[in-house]
Amino acid sequence: MYTKEDLKQHLQQMGFVGTETIMIHSSMKSIGEVEGGAEIVIDTLMEYFQEGLLLLPTHTWNQMSEEYCVFDPQTEPACVGILPNLFMKRKGVVRSLHPTHSIAAYGKRAAEYIRGEEYVTTPCAPNGCWGRLLEEEAKILLIGVTHARNTFIHSIEEMWDVPERLTAEPVLFQIKLSDGSVKPAPVHRHYNPYTDHISEEYDKMLEGYFRTEAAVKVEFGDAKCILCDAKKLYEVTGRILKQERNCFIDCKQIPEEWYLTDMD
Repeated sequence: MYTKEDLKQHLQQMGFVGTETIMIHSSMKSIGEVEGGAEIVIDTLMEYFQEGLLLLPTHTWNQMSEEYCVFDPQTEPACVGILPNLFMKRKGVVRSLHPTHSIAAYGKRAAEYIRGEEYVTTPCAPNGCWGRLLEEEAKILLIGVTHARNTFIHSIEEMWDVPERLTAEPVLFQIKLSDGSVKPAPVHRHYNPYTDHISEEYDKMLEGYFRTEAAVKVEFGDAKCILCDAKKLYEVTGRILKQERNCFIDCKQIPEEWYLTDMD
């Protein structure tokens, strides 16, 4: 059974000093038994990164729809696991106002980082929270999950204007604001005519990201994890999108010469 100190040591072994901007996608089950359970995992992360900027996705894309269209950030549960749902309720944590792809943030500049999400019109807008991971040169830690849950790659595809990724027309959502008023928010949904979940195709670059050192293998508890560098992930993904912008769908396998090109 792992203790808080064990988990902090694992973070230290990954090279973190606690001042980083870090986005964490997670599977609590993959971590194994922790003394105190999921709440202690949250304690660990918040204590370790209190001088940095800790980010977790609090997505609601699974339940939000044309019929169920009012997003209340104070009460709407996340559809991406137990850790985000616990995290967003903690004191000092703020949640962005994106109706389908919100995030929760804690630490220095948290409120500033999430500002303006009620005005974006796509799931992972380059000028929004997901695109800012690149500006921040953030780290992305995938705890017990793969790139199929790496939302930042969606944002990279938006930056490259990859076709067949979004609905032609937006869905008109309503966002409940802190003063009780409701703001209309037209937002396009993820869509592709060939697959229900585009992100499942991102694991085609699992080994490619390792080979280019855009990602490395690490461990947190029992979990086999992937630690990504947002800037390097953007650069490597850009190489393959330069060859074929729709390669994640059109290519059964990504040719290695595409992502090894231009490496020093």
